[in-house]
Order: sequence, then C-alpha cells, then structure tokens
Amino acid sequence: MGVLMVIIGIVFAVTVLPSEEKRVKKRFQLLSEWVSKSPEENPITMLQKMKDIGTLFFEPCELKAPHESLSGSYTRQEISAYAGSARSHFSQLGLKFYDLHIAFPQKEVAKVTLTARLIGKSMTGDQVDEIRELECLLKKIDKKWFFSQIEVIEVLKK
Repeated sequence: MGVLMVIIGIVFAVTVLPSEEKRVKKRFQLLSEWVSKSPEENPITMLQKMKDIGTLFFEPCELKAPHESLSGSYTRQEISAYAGSARSHFSQLGLKFYDLHIAFPQKEVAKVTLTARLIGKSMTGDQVDEIRELECLLKKIDKKWFFSQIEVIEVLKK
C-alpha cells in the first residue's frame, strides 16, 4: 500500500504540479499578454495592464541594450510608466516569445535565452515588426519568478 501511495504521489507531482520551467514560461506568457494591445482596448484595461506589467519585475531590474540611452536600472514604477508610454503610440501591438531555452545556473535563478518578436501598428499607421535575441535573468522570491535583468543580444549581420 505504501509503495502505491508513493507512485501516485510521484505521478501527481510530475503531471499536475507546475515545474519551475513552466512557472518561468508563465511569466513570459503574462508579459506577452500584458504588453499586447488590441484596437478595442479601453482606458481601464490599458491602466490595469500598465500596473500588471510592473508586477513581473524585480526591483530594480537591469536593462542592457545596444543603445546606451536605454540601458540602466529601473524600478517597477518606471517600467510600468515606460511600457504605458510605449503602448500609447500603438493602436495594435503584439509581443511573442520563441525558442525559450531555460537553465537554472543557481538556486532561485533562471537564465532564459530566447527570440522576441514585437509586431504592431502605430497610431500613424506605420507597421512595426522587430525581432530581437534576448537573455533574461529571473529571480525566485516567495515562490514567484521576477525579471531581474534583460539583455538585448546584438546579432552580427553579414
């Protein structure tokens, strides 16, 4: 009977309880959902998404980008404000993440390399389609994962 309970417990843990990898992926799904914008989005939804975006980040969160003016450490409030400002320039916006490679180099730390694609339509009607390679570090605090560093990887062009 004891062996059966152990087997049932292992099967339950493997199939039902989310793995750390799934929890990390969920944070990217939430970021994608909250950055995205449809033409029908109302101001209340916009404000809620701005607030929600900030909750995904460790404070401070470091951004490393090829453009020095974007690089730096940001608070959750700054991230929410910048995200809201950027979203306001678009009537439609979508953020998708592809090819996530997740590693756990230390306890409570996840390193994720991925491809991010931002597609949208500006308020002036211009189409945007940007693809970037990113390396993200997430820290686990109180059983939740938070973005603590995002680095834009420069890809060499021929």
